[in-house]
Amino acid sequence: MKHKFSFILLGASAGAAMMLLTIQPHTILANASARGAAENTYRELNLFGEVFELVRDDYVDKPNDNKLIESAITGMLAGLDPHSSYMDPKNFNDMREETSGEFGGLGIEVTMEGGLVKVVAPIDETPAAKAGILASDLIVKVDDESLQGMTLDQVVDKLRGPANSKVKLTIMHKSQDHPIVVTLTREVIHVHSVRSKVDGDDIGYIRILQFTEQTNDGLRQAIAEIARKVRNDKLKGYVLDLRNNPGGLLDEAISVTSAFIQRGEIVSTRGRNPEDVQRFTAKGGDLTKGKPLIVLINGGSASASEIVAGALQDQKRATIVGTRSFGKGSVQTIIPLGANGGALRLTTERYYTPSGRSIQAKGIEPDIEVLQDVPGDVETSGSTGEASLRGHLKGDAGKEQTGSQYYVPSDEKKDKALIMAEGLLRSTQMSSAFPPKVKNLPNQN
Repeated sequence: MKHKFSFILLGASAGAAMMLLTIQPHTILANASARGAAENTYRELNLFGEVFELVRDDYVDKPNDNKLIESAITGMLAGLDPHSSYMDPKNFNDMREETSGEFGGLGIEVTMEGGLVKVVAPIDETPAAKAGILASDLIVKVDDESLQGMTLDQVVDKLRGPANSKVKLTIMHKSQDHPIVVTLTREVIHVHSVRSKVDGDDIGYIRILQFTEQTNDGLRQAIAEIARKVRNDKLKGYVLDLRNNPGGLLDEAISVTSAFIQRGEIVSTRGRNPEDVQRFTAKGGDLTKGKPLIVLINGGSASASEIVAGALQDQKRATIVGTRSFGKGSVQTIIPLGANGGALRLTTERYYTPSGRSIQAKGIEPDIEVLQDVPGDVETSGSTGEASLRGHLKGDAGKEQTGSQYYVPSDEKKDKALIMAEGLLRSTQMSSAFPPKVKNLPNQN
């Protein structure tokens, strides 16, 4: 049996099932049709074998058989959706290191759009962030080698490397006409996925950078630390900042949400078959003791971030402030391949918020929209969102949305979304969306 790991990038039971079928008279036609489809598939596989042999025998240079197979698998998965891919043993190991919260590299989250490598967000206090790399920047070259035609995994492989090794990046800022070249020194990236502080002396501020194996523990420590610093009767509430959080582990998103709600559904996942439905509910125990909660999101909040925000919004536990989220409403399952030590990252499910809505290619609309004042030298068009990714899973007809502001000022005094959140908690700002009005949801026990 193969073990699978679920991501929202981003766990169902694994393995293959053996079944005995009893053929009933009224199913003969359907089975005959299935046999015809299978025969057609086998013919296509024979075609693949024929092309493979021709390339092996007649290509101008002798090809590497393993590379040919890997390229064929990569192409097959690339034709499915932007998030399904093949990982060779090295990339699989890199992925496991990243989700553990520690890896060697630059601290930069990237995606592929229209064949271009685009920065989703740099991780705070890493070489990428210190070099001034911004969300929406395009990486054109690595060590003077063009990235055109490379897969996302190949690009990530070039960006990563041993600590203290140098790498040269050619970067295109959308606000500039010419690319710039920066040389960075790789570091061991320790991703402390949760950061917290007390704002003023009465608000607990918690920021989650991404959802790794350490996130739930980090959140619990953050809440406990805030409770030690501020008396419960003085604490106005919490701000949970999920802006520019690209996602991560499904289990961690569920655990994080459970830390804020006493009971109720958090998320459900549905696969190809109608019966393939899993529901995840809160385990009980609101660590914040029911204190008011505001969640900040923006166009860079994706995947696991959207699960948390969507659950807290639907359950009327939190007011969502900011701009519409990215819109990644699918689950990827990591399936180790025993043959060579690699793995398959396959989109296996869509996820749904407690009210039963899919946010695929649409995102989560904030309860209170707050747009930032973006400096003239910063790209202002916003993120493109899931709906703009080539080959994305379709969302609800007519409801797909693209583009949402992702800029977050480094100066908190200019951060209009944070100012709004703190104003609501201190009652210096008023909105009908805060506090949220509780109502019953479908699918609740």
